[in-house]
Amino acid sequence: MSTNVVMPQLGESVVEGTVGKWLKNVGDTVALYEPILEVITDKVTTEIPSPAAGTLTQILVPEGTTVQAGTVVALIGQPNEIAAPITQSPNHPITPSPSAESPKSNGSARNRLTPVVARMISEFNISDAELKSINGTGESGRISKKDIQNFLQQREAQKTAPTVETLPPWEQPGTGELFRPTEEVFGKAKPTTLPAQKPAAPVPAASTLASENDVIPLSPMRRAIAEHMVRSKTVAPHVTTVHEVDMSRVIAHVTKHKDEFARQGVKLTYTPYFVQAVVYGLQQVPIVNAQFTEQGIVMKRELNIGIAVAIEDGLIVPVIKHADDKSLLGLSRVVNDLAGRAREKKLTTDEVVSGTFTITNYGMFGSLFGTPVISQPQSAILGIGAIQKRVIVINDAIAIRPMVYLALSFDHRLLDGAIGDTFMSKVKEFLENYPE
Repeated sequence: MSTNVVMPQLGESVVEGTVGKWLKNVGDTVALYEPILEVITDKVTTEIPSPAAGTLTQILVPEGTTVQAGTVVALIGQPNEIAAPITQSPNHPITPSPSAESPKSNGSARNRLTPVVARMISEFNISDAELKSINGTGESGRISKKDIQNFLQQREAQKTAPTVETLPPWEQPGTGELFRPTEEVFGKAKPTTLPAQKPAAPVPAASTLASENDVIPLSPMRRAIAEHMVRSKTVAPHVTTVHEVDMSRVIAHVTKHKDEFARQGVKLTYTPYFVQAVVYGLQQVPIVNAQFTEQGIVMKRELNIGIAVAIEDGLIVPVIKHADDKSLLGLSRVVNDLAGRAREKKLTTDEVVSGTFTITNYGMFGSLFGTPVISQPQSAILGIGAIQKRVIVINDAIAIRPMVYLALSFDHRLLDGAIGDTFMSKVKEFLENYPE
Protein backbone atom coordinates (compact mmCIF):
# COMPACT_ATOMS: atom_id res chain seq x y z
CA MET A 1 0.00 0.00 0.00
CA SER A 2 1.55 3.30 -1.10
CA THR A 3 1.58 6.42 1.05
CA ASN A 4 0.99 9.78 -0.62
CA VAL A 5 3.43 12.63 -0.11
CA VAL A 6 1.41 15.83 -0.45
CA MET A 7 2.33 19.48 -0.79
CA PRO A 8 1.68 20.92 2.69
CA GLN A 9 0.01 24.24 3.39
CA LEU A 10 2.93 26.20 4.82
CA GLY A 11 1.09 28.96 6.61
CA GLU A 12 -2.45 30.27 6.86
CA SER A 13 -2.19 32.49 3.77
CA VAL A 14 0.03 30.16 1.71
CA VAL A 15 -2.04 28.14 -0.77
CA GLU A 16 0.71 26.77 -3.02
CA GLY A 17 4.34 25.75 -3.01
CA THR A 18 7.16 25.08 -5.46
CA VAL A 19 9.22 21.91 -5.47
CA GLY A 20 12.68 23.42 -5.20
CA LYS A 21 14.72 20.23 -4.94
CA TRP A 22 14.19 16.52 -4.45
CA LEU A 23 16.49 15.28 -1.68
CA LYS A 24 15.83 11.63 -2.60
CA ASN A 25 15.69 9.79 -5.92
CA VAL A 26 13.23 7.13 -7.05
CA GLY A 27 14.33 3.83 -5.52
CA ASP A 28 15.97 5.41 -2.47
CA THR A 29 15.03 4.10 0.96
CA VAL A 30 13.60 6.73 3.29
CA ALA A 31 12.96 6.68 7.01
CA LEU A 32 9.93 8.09 8.76
CA TYR A 33 10.25 11.90 9.04
CA GLU A 34 13.45 11.92 6.97
CA PRO A 35 13.63 15.04 4.74
CA ILE A 36 12.53 14.05 1.27
CA LEU A 37 12.13 17.31 -0.66
CA GLU A 38 12.68 21.05 -0.42
CA VAL A 39 9.65 23.32 -0.86
CA ILE A 40 9.80 27.04 -1.63
CA THR A 41 7.04 29.57 -0.94
CA ASP A 42 7.00 33.36 -0.83
CA LYS A 43 7.55 33.05 2.91
CA VAL A 44 10.17 30.34 3.43
CA THR A 45 12.26 27.56 1.96
CA THR A 46 11.87 24.42 4.03
CA GLU A 47 12.47 20.68 3.95
CA ILE A 48 9.45 18.35 4.00
CA PRO A 49 9.76 15.07 5.95
CA SER A 50 8.60 11.71 4.66
CA PRO A 51 5.20 10.70 6.08
CA ALA A 52 6.19 7.02 6.12
CA ALA A 53 9.17 4.67 6.02
CA GLY A 54 9.78 2.75 2.81
CA THR A 55 11.01 3.37 -0.71
CA LEU A 56 10.42 6.41 -2.90
CA THR A 57 8.61 4.65 -5.74
CA GLN A 58 7.44 7.60 -7.80
CA ILE A 59 8.04 11.35 -8.15
CA LEU A 60 4.96 13.03 -9.60
CA VAL A 61 6.02 16.69 -9.53
CA PRO A 62 9.41 17.69 -10.96
CA GLU A 63 11.70 20.35 -9.53
CA GLY A 64 10.71 23.92 -10.33
CA THR A 65 7.00 23.14 -10.54
CA THR A 66 4.40 25.03 -8.47
CA VAL A 67 1.35 23.16 -7.19
CA GLN A 68 -1.48 23.91 -4.79
CA ALA A 69 -1.40 22.69 -1.21
CA GLY A 70 -2.80 19.17 -0.96
CA THR A 71 -1.41 18.02 -4.32
CA VAL A 72 0.19 14.56 -4.29
CA VAL A 73 3.84 15.06 -5.25
CA ALA A 74 5.32 11.58 -4.65
CA LEU A 75 4.59 8.03 -3.46
CA ILE A 76 6.26 6.01 -0.71
CA GLY A 77 5.89 2.22 -0.95
CA GLN A 78 7.82 -1.04 -1.22
CA PRO A 79 10.76 -1.63 -3.59
CA ASN A 80 8.80 -4.07 -5.76
CA GLU A 81 5.62 -2.00 -5.71
CA ILE A 82 4.51 -0.42 -8.95
CA ALA A 83 2.84 2.90 -8.25
CA ALA A 84 -0.45 3.46 -9.99
CA PRO A 85 -0.68 6.75 -11.91
CA ILE A 86 -2.18 9.56 -9.87
CA THR A 87 -4.92 11.67 -11.40
CA GLN A 88 -4.74 15.16 -9.98
CA SER A 89 -7.95 16.65 -8.69
CA PRO A 90 -9.23 19.71 -10.62
CA ASN A 91 -8.88 21.58 -7.35
CA HIS A 92 -5.16 20.93 -7.24
CA PRO A 93 -3.71 21.66 -10.67
CA ILE A 94 -0.01 21.49 -11.36
CA THR A 95 1.43 24.75 -12.67
CA PRO A 96 4.92 24.53 -14.12
CA SER A 97 6.88 27.68 -13.41
CA PRO A 98 8.64 29.33 -16.36
CA SER A 99 11.99 28.26 -14.98
CA ALA A 100 10.90 24.64 -15.09
CA GLU A 101 10.22 24.77 -18.81
CA SER A 102 13.89 24.94 -19.64
CA PRO A 103 15.70 21.61 -20.06
CA LYS A 104 17.08 20.12 -16.87
CA SER A 105 20.49 19.13 -18.11
CA ASN A 106 21.99 18.52 -21.50
CA GLY A 107 25.55 18.23 -20.40
CA SER A 108 26.09 22.00 -20.31
CA ALA A 109 27.23 23.49 -17.01
CA ARG A 110 24.84 26.41 -17.57
CA ASN A 111 21.82 24.26 -16.77
CA ARG A 112 22.78 23.78 -13.12
CA LEU A 113 23.48 27.36 -12.13
CA THR A 114 21.91 29.42 -9.38
CA PRO A 115 20.48 32.79 -10.49
CA VAL A 116 23.34 34.62 -8.73
CA VAL A 117 26.01 32.60 -10.54
CA ALA A 118 24.19 32.94 -13.87
CA ARG A 119 24.05 36.70 -13.40
CA MET A 120 27.80 36.84 -12.71
CA ILE A 121 28.53 34.75 -15.81
CA SER A 122 26.55 37.19 -17.93
CA GLU A 123 28.01 40.29 -16.27
CA PHE A 124 31.64 39.19 -16.70
CA ASN A 125 31.16 37.62 -20.16
CA ILE A 126 32.30 34.13 -19.19
CA SER A 127 32.13 31.90 -22.26
CA ASP A 128 30.92 28.29 -22.34
CA ALA A 129 34.50 27.14 -22.88
CA GLU A 130 35.65 29.05 -19.80
CA LEU A 131 32.66 27.80 -17.82
CA LYS A 132 33.53 24.19 -18.60
CA SER A 133 37.03 24.75 -17.24
CA ILE A 134 35.70 25.76 -13.81
CA ASN A 135 35.61 22.94 -11.28
CA GLY A 136 32.50 23.37 -9.17
CA THR A 137 32.97 22.98 -5.42
CA GLY A 138 29.29 23.20 -4.57
CA GLU A 139 26.82 20.41 -3.94
CA SER A 140 27.07 17.66 -6.60
CA GLY A 141 29.79 19.64 -8.37
CA ARG A 142 27.63 22.72 -8.85
CA ILE A 143 29.52 25.92 -9.61
CA SER A 144 29.24 28.34 -6.71
CA LYS A 145 29.63 32.09 -6.42
CA LYS A 146 33.05 31.55 -4.82
CA ASP A 147 34.14 29.41 -7.79
CA ILE A 148 33.28 32.25 -10.18
CA GLN A 149 35.13 34.78 -8.02
CA ASN A 150 38.24 32.57 -7.97
CA PHE A 151 38.06 32.13 -11.75
CA LEU A 152 37.79 35.88 -12.31
CA GLN A 153 40.84 36.48 -10.11
CA GLN A 154 42.83 33.91 -12.07
CA ARG A 155 41.69 35.34 -15.40
CA GLU A 156 42.66 38.83 -14.32
CA ALA A 157 46.09 37.64 -13.17
CA GLN A 158 46.74 36.01 -16.54
CA LYS A 159 46.20 39.24 -18.40
CA THR A 160 49.53 40.79 -19.38
CA ALA A 161 49.96 44.54 -19.15
CA PRO A 162 50.22 46.17 -22.59
CA THR A 163 53.75 47.05 -23.67
CA VAL A 164 54.81 50.54 -24.60
CA GLU A 165 54.90 49.53 -28.25
CA THR A 166 51.23 48.53 -28.24
CA LEU A 167 50.06 51.75 -26.63
CA PRO A 168 48.80 54.59 -28.81
CA PRO A 169 51.22 57.53 -29.06
CA TRP A 170 49.30 59.74 -26.66
CA GLU A 171 49.54 57.13 -23.90
CA GLN A 172 53.26 56.33 -24.25
CA PRO A 173 55.48 57.63 -21.45
CA GLY A 174 57.11 60.84 -22.54
CA THR A 175 60.84 61.39 -22.73
CA GLY A 176 62.01 64.96 -22.84
CA GLU A 177 59.76 67.94 -22.59
CA LEU A 178 56.98 66.69 -20.37
CA PHE A 179 54.53 69.44 -21.16
CA ARG A 180 54.90 69.84 -24.92
CA PRO A 181 51.55 70.80 -26.47
CA THR A 182 49.72 67.93 -28.07
CA GLU A 183 49.19 69.96 -31.24
CA GLU A 184 52.94 70.49 -31.59
CA VAL A 185 53.56 66.74 -31.48
CA PHE A 186 50.67 65.37 -33.52
CA GLY A 187 49.66 68.31 -35.65
CA LYS A 188 46.49 70.32 -35.65
CA ALA A 189 43.38 68.20 -35.41
CA LYS A 190 41.20 68.13 -38.50
CA PRO A 191 37.45 68.57 -38.15
CA THR A 192 35.55 65.33 -38.37
CA THR A 193 32.98 64.95 -41.11
CA LEU A 194 29.99 63.06 -39.80
CA PRO A 195 28.25 60.63 -42.15
CA ALA A 196 24.67 61.29 -43.08
CA GLN A 197 22.19 60.12 -40.49
CA LYS A 198 20.61 56.78 -41.24
CA PRO A 199 17.05 55.96 -40.28
CA ALA A 200 16.81 54.26 -36.90
CA ALA A 201 16.76 50.50 -37.13
CA PRO A 202 13.49 48.89 -36.13
CA VAL A 203 13.33 47.54 -32.58
CA PRO A 204 13.92 43.77 -32.63
CA ALA A 205 11.06 41.56 -31.63
CA ALA A 206 11.05 40.12 -28.11
CA SER A 207 12.05 36.70 -29.41
CA THR A 208 15.07 38.23 -31.17
CA LEU A 209 16.11 40.07 -28.02
CA ALA A 210 15.86 36.87 -26.02
CA SER A 211 18.07 35.05 -28.52
CA GLU A 212 20.70 37.81 -28.46
CA ASN A 213 20.89 38.06 -24.65
CA ASP A 214 21.26 35.73 -21.73
CA VAL A 215 17.93 35.17 -19.98
CA ILE A 216 18.22 34.13 -16.34
CA PRO A 217 15.20 32.06 -15.30
CA LEU A 218 13.34 33.42 -12.29
CA SER A 219 13.84 31.37 -9.17
CA PRO A 220 10.65 30.51 -7.26
CA MET A 221 11.69 32.90 -4.49
CA ARG A 222 12.40 35.78 -6.87
CA ARG A 223 9.07 35.22 -8.64
CA ALA A 224 7.23 35.16 -5.30
CA ILE A 225 8.96 38.35 -4.15
CA ALA A 226 8.12 40.08 -7.44
CA GLU A 227 4.45 39.13 -7.21
CA HIS A 228 4.25 40.24 -3.57
CA MET A 229 5.88 43.62 -4.27
CA VAL A 230 3.59 44.33 -7.23
CA ARG A 231 0.53 43.34 -5.21
CA SER A 232 1.57 45.57 -2.30
CA LYS A 233 2.13 48.64 -4.49
CA THR A 234 -1.14 47.96 -6.31
CA VAL A 235 -3.28 47.38 -3.24
CA ALA A 236 -1.88 49.93 -0.78
CA PRO A 237 -1.30 53.64 -1.57
CA HIS A 238 2.19 54.13 -0.12
CA VAL A 239 3.29 57.27 1.71
CA THR A 240 6.79 57.66 3.18
CA THR A 241 7.88 60.02 5.94
CA VAL A 242 11.52 60.48 6.99
CA HIS A 243 12.79 61.48 10.44
CA GLU A 244 16.38 62.10 11.55
CA VAL A 245 17.44 60.56 14.86
CA ASP A 246 20.45 61.19 17.10
CA MET A 247 21.92 57.78 18.01
CA SER A 248 24.41 59.04 20.62
CA ARG A 249 22.77 57.41 23.64
CA VAL A 250 22.16 54.11 21.87
CA ILE A 251 25.77 53.92 20.68
CA ALA A 252 26.98 54.74 24.19
CA HIS A 253 24.82 51.94 25.57
CA VAL A 254 26.17 49.46 23.01
CA THR A 255 29.76 50.45 23.81
CA LYS A 256 29.14 50.09 27.53
CA HIS A 257 27.39 46.71 27.44
CA LYS A 258 28.70 44.82 24.38
CA ASP A 259 31.36 42.98 26.42
CA GLU A 260 28.78 42.01 29.01
CA PHE A 261 26.56 40.59 26.27
CA ALA A 262 29.53 38.83 24.69
CA ARG A 263 30.13 36.96 27.96
CA GLN A 264 26.57 35.69 27.57
CA GLY A 265 27.43 34.48 24.08
CA VAL A 266 25.39 37.22 22.41
CA LYS A 267 26.60 39.81 19.89
CA LEU A 268 25.00 43.17 20.67
CA THR A 269 23.94 45.06 17.54
CA TYR A 270 21.71 48.06 16.90
CA THR A 271 18.76 46.03 15.60
CA PRO A 272 17.31 45.11 19.04
CA TYR A 273 17.24 48.81 19.96
CA PHE A 274 15.21 49.61 16.87
CA VAL A 275 12.87 46.73 17.70
CA GLN A 276 12.39 48.16 21.20
CA ALA A 277 11.74 51.61 19.74
CA VAL A 278 9.15 50.21 17.32
CA VAL A 279 7.43 48.33 20.14
CA TYR A 280 7.28 51.56 22.16
CA GLY A 281 5.86 53.43 19.17
CA LEU A 282 3.23 50.76 18.48
CA GLN A 283 2.16 50.79 22.11
CA GLN A 284 1.72 54.57 21.95
CA VAL A 285 0.07 54.56 18.50
CA PRO A 286 -1.57 51.10 18.18
CA ILE A 287 -3.37 51.90 14.92
CA VAL A 288 0.00 51.49 13.13
CA ASN A 289 -0.11 47.82 14.17
CA ALA A 290 -3.56 47.40 12.59
CA GLN A 291 -4.51 45.97 9.19
CA PHE A 292 -6.96 47.29 6.61
CA THR A 293 -9.69 44.98 5.29
CA GLU A 294 -12.87 45.58 3.32
CA GLN A 295 -14.84 44.49 6.40
CA GLY A 296 -13.10 47.01 8.65
CA ILE A 297 -9.89 47.78 10.51
CA VAL A 298 -8.38 44.77 12.29
CA MET A 299 -6.55 45.82 15.47
CA LYS A 300 -3.77 43.29 16.03
CA ARG A 301 -3.23 42.54 19.70
CA GLU A 302 0.17 40.89 19.27
CA LEU A 303 3.31 42.87 18.50
CA ASN A 304 5.12 40.56 16.07
CA ILE A 305 8.04 42.38 14.45
CA GLY A 306 9.49 41.11 11.17
CA ILE A 307 13.19 41.63 10.44
CA ALA A 308 14.13 41.66 6.75
CA VAL A 309 17.23 39.54 6.06
CA ALA A 310 19.04 39.57 2.71
CA ILE A 311 20.04 36.12 1.47
CA GLU A 312 21.87 35.00 -1.64
CA ASP A 313 18.84 34.61 -3.89
CA GLY A 314 16.41 37.10 -2.40
CA LEU A 315 14.95 38.37 0.85
CA ILE A 316 13.24 36.68 3.77
CA VAL A 317 11.52 38.17 6.82
CA PRO A 318 11.66 36.11 10.03
CA VAL A 319 9.28 37.32 12.72
CA ILE A 320 9.98 38.06 16.38
CA LYS A 321 6.79 36.89 18.09
CA HIS A 322 5.57 38.87 21.12
CA ALA A 323 8.48 41.33 20.86
CA ASP A 324 7.00 43.39 23.70
CA ASP A 325 7.61 40.54 26.15
CA LYS A 326 11.37 40.39 25.53
CA SER A 327 14.26 42.23 27.16
CA LEU A 328 17.17 43.71 25.21
CA LEU A 329 19.15 40.52 25.86
CA GLY A 330 16.21 38.37 24.78
CA LEU A 331 15.70 40.40 21.61
CA SER A 332 19.42 40.17 20.82
CA ARG A 333 19.34 36.39 21.14
CA VAL A 334 16.27 36.07 18.92
CA VAL A 335 17.53 38.52 16.28
CA ASN A 336 20.91 36.79 15.98
CA ASP A 337 19.33 33.34 15.89
CA LEU A 338 16.67 34.18 13.30
CA ALA A 339 19.06 36.10 11.05
CA GLY A 340 21.65 33.33 11.17
CA ARG A 341 19.19 30.57 10.35
CA ALA A 342 17.57 32.73 7.66
CA ARG A 343 20.90 32.94 5.81
CA GLU A 344 21.31 29.17 6.20
CA LYS A 345 17.72 28.62 4.99
CA LYS A 346 16.82 26.75 8.16
CA LEU A 347 13.77 28.73 9.26
CA THR A 348 10.50 26.96 9.96
CA THR A 349 7.24 28.13 8.43
CA ASP A 350 5.96 29.37 11.79
CA GLU A 351 8.94 31.72 12.04
CA VAL A 352 8.05 33.72 8.92
CA VAL A 353 4.30 34.24 9.37
CA SER A 354 1.99 36.38 11.54
CA GLY A 355 4.11 39.54 11.41
CA THR A 356 2.31 42.80 12.23
CA PHE A 357 5.11 45.28 11.46
CA THR A 358 8.41 45.01 9.57
CA ILE A 359 11.86 46.57 9.94
CA THR A 360 14.37 46.65 7.06
CA ASN A 361 17.95 47.83 7.59
CA TYR A 362 19.29 48.93 4.22
CA GLY A 363 21.83 51.11 6.04
CA MET A 364 24.10 48.10 6.43
CA PHE A 365 24.71 48.39 2.68
CA GLY A 366 25.52 52.11 2.89
CA SER A 367 22.14 53.59 1.95
CA LEU A 368 21.13 56.75 3.81
CA PHE A 369 17.38 56.33 3.36
CA GLY A 370 14.87 54.72 1.06
CA THR A 371 11.17 54.14 0.50
CA PRO A 372 10.55 50.53 1.57
CA VAL A 373 7.57 48.55 0.29
CA ILE A 374 4.98 47.43 2.83
CA SER A 375 4.74 43.70 3.53
CA GLN A 376 1.08 42.84 3.02
CA PRO A 377 -1.26 42.70 4.85
CA GLN A 378 0.64 44.92 7.28
CA SER A 379 0.13 48.67 7.31
CA ALA A 380 3.67 49.99 7.72
CA ILE A 381 7.37 49.24 7.42
CA LEU A 382 10.34 51.06 8.96
CA GLY A 383 13.51 51.56 6.92
CA ILE A 384 16.81 52.17 8.74
CA GLY A 385 19.61 54.07 7.00
CA ALA A 386 23.33 54.14 7.66
CA ILE A 387 24.46 55.78 10.90
CA GLN A 388 26.80 58.65 10.04
CA LYS A 389 28.37 61.49 11.96
CA ARG A 390 26.85 64.78 10.84
CA VAL A 391 27.04 68.41 11.86
CA ILE A 392 23.85 69.54 13.60
CA VAL A 393 22.75 72.53 15.66
CA ILE A 394 21.98 71.96 19.36
CA ASN A 395 20.87 74.97 21.42
CA ASP A 396 22.31 77.33 18.79
CA ALA A 397 25.68 75.56 18.97
CA ILE A 398 27.27 73.42 16.29
CA ALA A 399 27.84 69.80 17.29
CA ILE A 400 28.81 66.52 15.65
CA ARG A 401 26.49 63.61 16.33
CA PRO A 402 25.95 60.08 14.96
CA MET A 403 22.71 60.49 13.03
CA VAL A 404 20.41 58.11 11.18
CA TYR A 405 17.49 58.65 8.81
CA LEU A 406 14.45 56.50 9.61
CA ALA A 407 11.86 56.16 6.84
CA LEU A 408 8.33 54.94 7.52
CA SER A 409 6.26 53.75 4.56
CA PHE A 410 2.60 53.38 5.51
CA ASP A 411 -0.74 52.47 3.95
CA HIS A 412 -2.65 55.71 3.38
CA ARG A 413 -5.97 53.83 3.32
CA LEU A 414 -5.56 53.30 7.04
CA LEU A 415 -2.99 55.80 8.28
CA ASP A 416 -2.84 59.54 7.70
CA GLY A 417 0.31 61.64 7.77
CA ALA A 418 -0.30 62.91 11.28
CA ILE A 419 -0.55 59.36 12.60
CA GLY A 420 2.59 58.24 10.78
CA ASP A 421 4.58 61.21 12.06
CA THR A 422 3.25 60.77 15.60
CA PHE A 423 4.46 57.17 15.55
CA MET A 424 7.86 58.26 14.23
CA SER A 425 8.17 60.95 16.90
CA LYS A 426 7.68 58.23 19.54
CA VAL A 427 10.36 56.06 17.94
CA LYS A 428 12.71 59.05 17.83
CA GLU A 429 11.90 59.94 21.44
CA PHE A 430 12.70 56.41 22.61
CA LEU A 431 16.07 56.21 20.81
CA GLU A 432 17.30 59.70 21.68
CA ASN A 433 16.46 59.26 25.38
CA TYR A 434 17.66 55.67 25.77
CA PRO A 435 18.62 55.10 29.43
CA GLU A 436 22.27 54.53 30.20
